[in-house]
Amino acid sequence: MKIEEISAETKREEMNRLYVREEEETLTACGKCSRAEMDSGSLVRPGLLLVISICVCVVSGNPLYTTVIDCTTDNSKAFGPVDEGYEGEVEVVTGITAGSGVKLVPYIFDKHLEYLELSFTLGDTSATVRTKKPLDADTLTDSGGTLFYSIMCDGVIKYNNTRRLKISDINDNSPIFEEKLYSQNVSESEPVGFEVVQVRATDADSTAANNAITYSLEPASDVFEVTSAGAVRLKKRLNYNSVQKYNFTVRASDPLDFSDTASVVINVEDFDNLYPYFSHSLYQAFIPENQDGPFPTIEPEAIKAQDGDTGINVALIYSISEVSPAEYQSNFHIDSSSGVLSVQTPIDREEMSSSVISINIKAAQTDDSLKTANAVVSVTIEDVNDNAPKFDRSNYSVSLLENSPVDAVVFKAVVTDLDQGGFVGTLRILPESAPFSIGSDGTVRVKDSTALDRETTTSFTFQIEAAETNPPNNVATAEVSVTLLDENDNSPVFTSDMYEGKVFANQTVGMLLVQVEAEDVDDGTNGQITYSIDFGNSDGYFSIEDKTGTITLAKEIPLVQNRILEFPLYITASDGGTISRSTAAQVIIRAPGDSKPQFLQRVYHGTVAEEQDPQVLILKVNFQVIPEEKPVTLRVDTHSDKFSISSTGEFTTKVKLDYDEGPHNYSVTISISDGVDSDSAVVEVQVTDVNDNSPVFAPSSVTTSVPEDSEVGSNVTVVPATDKDSSFNKEIRYSLRGGEGRFDIDPVSGMVSVAAALDRETKAEYNLLVVAEDQGRPARSATASLLVQVSDINDNIPEFSAAEYQVEVLETESVGKSLLTLSAVDPDEGANGRVSYSILQQSPSSDPAVFELDSSSGTLQLAQPLDYSEVKMYSLMVQASDAGTPSLVRNGSVVVKVKDVNNNPPVFSKEKYDVAVFENLASGASILTLEVTDRDEGGFSNGHFVYTSDTFDINKQGVVTLKNDVTLDRETKDNYILEVVAVDQATDGLRATAQLNITVLDYNDNAPQFPPIADPLQIPEGNYTEENPGDIVTIVPTDADLGPNGEVTLSLSSPHPLFRFREDGTLLAVGALDRESRETHELLVKASDNGTPQRESFTTIRVSLTDVNDNKPEFSSSSYVSSILLKDAEKGKLLLTLEATDKDAGDNSLITYSFSAGSSPYLALDSTTGAVTLTSDLADVKEDTTLVLTATAEDHGEPPLSSTARVVVNLRVVSLVEGVAFGSSSYNFSIPEHRTVGTTVGTVFASSGSDLYDVSYTLKKHSDLFSIDASGAIKTKAELDKEEKEWYVLDVEAVDTRTPPTTAVATVTVQVENVNEPPQFSKPLYQASIVSIAVYKTPVVTVKASDPDVGDQGRLVYSLEDNTYFDVDPSTGLVFVVSAVELAGQKVELKVHADDLQGLRATTRVEVTVGGSVSSSDVVVIRLNQPANTVENKIPDMESSLVKVLGWNVNVVGVSNDNGGASESRIQGAAVKSLVSFICLDGGTVVSGEEVTTKLQSQSEAVRAELVKVFGDSLQFEVKLEVEPQGPASNQAVVIALGVLLALSMMGLMVAVVFVVRFKKTKDLQEDSEQSFDMS
Repeated sequence: MKIEEISAETKREEMNRLYVREEEETLTACGKCSRAEMDSGSLVRPGLLLVISICVCVVSGNPLYTTVIDCTTDNSKAFGPVDEGYEGEVEVVTGITAGSGVKLVPYIFDKHLEYLELSFTLGDTSATVRTKKPLDADTLTDSGGTLFYSIMCDGVIKYNNTRRLKISDINDNSPIFEEKLYSQNVSESEPVGFEVVQVRATDADSTAANNAITYSLEPASDVFEVTSAGAVRLKKRLNYNSVQKYNFTVRASDPLDFSDTASVVINVEDFDNLYPYFSHSLYQAFIPENQDGPFPTIEPEAIKAQDGDTGINVALIYSISEVSPAEYQSNFHIDSSSGVLSVQTPIDREEMSSSVISINIKAAQTDDSLKTANAVVSVTIEDVNDNAPKFDRSNYSVSLLENSPVDAVVFKAVVTDLDQGGFVGTLRILPESAPFSIGSDGTVRVKDSTALDRETTTSFTFQIEAAETNPPNNVATAEVSVTLLDENDNSPVFTSDMYEGKVFANQTVGMLLVQVEAEDVDDGTNGQITYSIDFGNSDGYFSIEDKTGTITLAKEIPLVQNRILEFPLYITASDGGTISRSTAAQVIIRAPGDSKPQFLQRVYHGTVAEEQDPQVLILKVNFQVIPEEKPVTLRVDTHSDKFSISSTGEFTTKVKLDYDEGPHNYSVTISISDGVDSDSAVVEVQVTDVNDNSPVFAPSSVTTSVPEDSEVGSNVTVVPATDKDSSFNKEIRYSLRGGEGRFDIDPVSGMVSVAAALDRETKAEYNLLVVAEDQGRPARSATASLLVQVSDINDNIPEFSAAEYQVEVLETESVGKSLLTLSAVDPDEGANGRVSYSILQQSPSSDPAVFELDSSSGTLQLAQPLDYSEVKMYSLMVQASDAGTPSLVRNGSVVVKVKDVNNNPPVFSKEKYDVAVFENLASGASILTLEVTDRDEGGFSNGHFVYTSDTFDINKQGVVTLKNDVTLDRETKDNYILEVVAVDQATDGLRATAQLNITVLDYNDNAPQFPPIADPLQIPEGNYTEENPGDIVTIVPTDADLGPNGEVTLSLSSPHPLFRFREDGTLLAVGALDRESRETHELLVKASDNGTPQRESFTTIRVSLTDVNDNKPEFSSSSYVSSILLKDAEKGKLLLTLEATDKDAGDNSLITYSFSAGSSPYLALDSTTGAVTLTSDLADVKEDTTLVLTATAEDHGEPPLSSTARVVVNLRVVSLVEGVAFGSSSYNFSIPEHRTVGTTVGTVFASSGSDLYDVSYTLKKHSDLFSIDASGAIKTKAELDKEEKEWYVLDVEAVDTRTPPTTAVATVTVQVENVNEPPQFSKPLYQASIVSIAVYKTPVVTVKASDPDVGDQGRLVYSLEDNTYFDVDPSTGLVFVVSAVELAGQKVELKVHADDLQGLRATTRVEVTVGGSVSSSDVVVIRLNQPANTVENKIPDMESSLVKVLGWNVNVVGVSNDNGGASESRIQGAAVKSLVSFICLDGGTVVSGEEVTTKLQSQSEAVRAELVKVFGDSLQFEVKLEVEPQGPASNQAVVIALGVLLALSMMGLMVAVVFVVRFKKTKDLQEDSEQSFDMS
């Protein structure tokens, strides 16, 4: 980097050139001397910058003056002036008498002769006075610059010719300081103009024009000045806090700017003239209410005060002067030495009226307690979650109607929390399995309606838990007890689906026939049952007791011979509910007449297998006996020794039957008799054969052999078996086990044959198992073993152990040496496997042969001497042959290598290797390969290298590499020379030598280095620009690399708006620098070289800005307020302390205080400290008085700057209470819901306690919904809805304009009042369809209305407008059938109302299409494992699910229990079942039951999948099927009444129309847990 600097020497040379040019011009003008004279006269050019135009020829060959000596008298002459520095002849004296002598003698000043000498030889007539050294006026100060000498005649009288030669002074000396370093300690208290130090310099020139000295400071200083006498004085006051040491240079200059410099060091001594100060006037802290011990953090930084005199820095004592509110004074403590604030007693935020506490702290000097500083710490007490939530009640006990719908409100719990923000957390039900849920507002609702079954569970007990979200996650619980109220939701359930009774010939009126029993699990009148006979008693034979259900004979029944009269009665059990529920059951009364016993068939057929144990059932004979109670006898009339018959008609064997030895068929006569009448029939019995003999092998073990080359399919042997059975029971089939697939057997003949190629060498024998199995059922079998031995043939060729054998032999080995042994293997047996060896061919051939091979052992031996020079390798073809017939042979090869003996030295390809590598060569990297050859066998392959090097390695291949743990550094060593020796073998090796010269090339591996840089660098603050930059420092970095790698450029690491580098390395300020904004700038400087890869170095420099007075003082507050009770007033009492700061430094920051506006005789202001004190005890003040003044703070800068602040002093007679406060700590307001935005909720009021201060309000919570204006009026910002949120708790903060401000917080509770809103239906029109035979309470549709109100105002009651055919459930909105028979084929419109408890109503329409008459065969019944009331509640969902699968409209016409008894239907966990009857409609047309059943069967999985969505995964269902009766003894048909009495009042007649539908009674083919679609 090139750095240009114009030095004083350079200036001097430039001025000399000007001087020479001026001199030449002057001489030319004089015309007295030629250029040649000047050249020969050695013109003297002293280093003058001032050219004096005097025409003097200074030539040594020409004297200045020529005189004639006078030896007759004393005489005197004056010459000059002549410039100092002259050398040569001064005077030529002539006129000397020949033979006389002259002398040069002193004149006045003896020392002057040191400049002159006389050249004279006795006899000469002239003498020359010439200089001995250059003339110098500066040494002739005693004579005023005049050289005195005398030429004395050497006669009797020695006359003197005195001379005065005036020497002109020229400026040829620089000033010189007496000392090079001046150092002085100066107190900062010294005034402006104080002499800091006296510097002195002298100039050796003799004239005032050349030795006058002026002094200057470098750089120019705004703090110091230097006088012409060298006195360094203060221009401004020193400030130890700003600068503790000054370093500058004093320059002494003469008129031609010849100069000298001296360094001056001024050490500033501190003086105790400043008060201490806090780093900040206001601190803020946020501490939790349970804080104990030191404050965790204080903002903006830790509390710190220090002496304003940083050099003296007297220790300070911290104390708390005041705490507001005062009751918390004892809660806080400040460490007197460290200033650390701490809490002594934790504070409970919930007991505070305001969450902010102001702590006034003070720092006082230990040596002067009046020197203090004050600050305020504003402490905000933050809430800690230290209060657990609380329910408004510890126990809740409520009643709820069973089957209440989902989301029905049970009750509302209120949770409170004293912590800020109230309760914030989650509510939940414990256990979660309880059928209730709780909302975030505490409303408990029904979650699972199906669980609200009073008959299953009469009450629920659970807990509600309030758990806080924030740690420590406090939890509160309350016990809840919900008692279920009964609803008539259960129909009576008969203990049996079917009851039976009998009437015999001995019948009597009033006799008990049967008793029916039904149970209803509902409570009270809902569970009271009344019985009646609805159908089947048209002849009046029977009567029923309505309370007990006993059925008795009302009149005698005429019996009919040979018939059983059946009377199906339909009994209804009705409960006592307001809307009664009923269930029907069937009772069959049978009345048999007299009849004869008889078989139902004349001939019966049966089959039985032989050899079975007795009592085998052959068939069951059906017969008829009326009455059933009359005893009958059945017997076997023929073959009774072999067969028997039971009283129930079971026909069985008495003995084992043998097909082979006995008859195959029997005709057996049987008879039945009741002792009076009898009947007979024939049973035809067929006996079937049984497979009872196994096959037999003879013999059971066989051994045979087979050659290994047998063809596939060739026979091996036959293994026969026999069976004593006949027909298919004696037919035998053979199979083979084992043999690995090599053998097969004919399944009929039993011939074993070869199935795959055999190889004795792989396996020599096989063990097989032959299986013979007959064709009987079950089949019988037998086994025989077969051993097959495989015999050998010569089918394997000998195999050498190696395809090629190799052996090395020294050429010096002796004849007979065994070289190796060949080995060949033949897996055949005997002679087929015996091997012999021989040599077939030798290459190159020789006679005799060089090698011999032992035929039996295979050993190869040397038979002739070897010679490497003649043959280096032999190839032998060898043969191995077996002794089989024919013999099999295998050829192999042997390679014999003749080994050489070492006798040739290695040779390098070069005597000297030169190679260059870069210094960044990687460790272990290859450099070059040394090529070495050797004419011996193998060349140099067994050689190695000998060398000495700590840096490089050479491997056996001659590859030169840098060692793995070594790196090169050109800057340390740039060349290596190695002597390398190649040795061709380890022992007795021959050698060769070469030189390896490695040059290391430069790689850019050195980063630039920075020189030492002052810290910090200083520059005055100011508005610098690119056009007018400020020089800061010049930095010259270095780089140890070469060329571009060592060329360095300086820059800032990133562009900076205020600084940049010039090309010569000078750091420039190019932007506005403001010390008060930022006193120090940290710059990251980058030095980059031009190498590849480029390397960079970074250093951080600190630029410090020196101060300029550009900031006015700033008060810590715009106003200062103090209050004092008159009784506490005393002269000198400190009221308050003004505090102003000035961002400037030094004198610019020194501040003087004064009152500039307003005055009071009661107040005094200290101009230095800002302390405002009382001037008296205020005895003449009798009432509250407020003093308002304006204070001014002015700095000491040039020019001075100032600012003002307002000072208010309250002189109070009675009280000093100050601070903002609410009229009440809490406010309660209410507002009706849905009021317009901007509605005023209420007004709060806070007072500042003084008219001097204003109060402003702020909402701390729910500011999105509410606002507050300056008057304290709270207004809405959005419409409020009670149903969304009823209560809002707001925190209102009041802040006054004090300094520091005081605050207060009030709690405002806003309740949103309900406004009754009308209910609304979800749809204006509902549509549904039913069939006219739909039974009572068949669901039609559920209408749903909603009411936005909450609580009782949100409860709705449903009603139906003037309709006798339908009704609606008042709580659920379920529209159901009362009786629709009269409406068949019609479309009916219903109006349903929903009314709230205050009379607001909503109305919707329901359009019901009533289908016509339906056949009983069109009704389909399915059974579900669900309670009837659950199914009833989910009928619409179930219908929708079936529609999705079946594709037809589905109408459920009835739901009933299907359990063994009512007592079981509500037992927890019992196998509860319900029967669901429904029909399907396709576009208004009824779909037949058969078609529906078929589709149910084909889509069974889809049906269950859809129903699972309604009832859950545990759902099970099956289709209930009916079958026709098969005879008098079979199950009887079930007749179900699907219609009700239809009143047709045309003529006033009541015609009972009974629709009797015979359904097939279900046969449960599967367990209850399985689904069945078996339609058989």
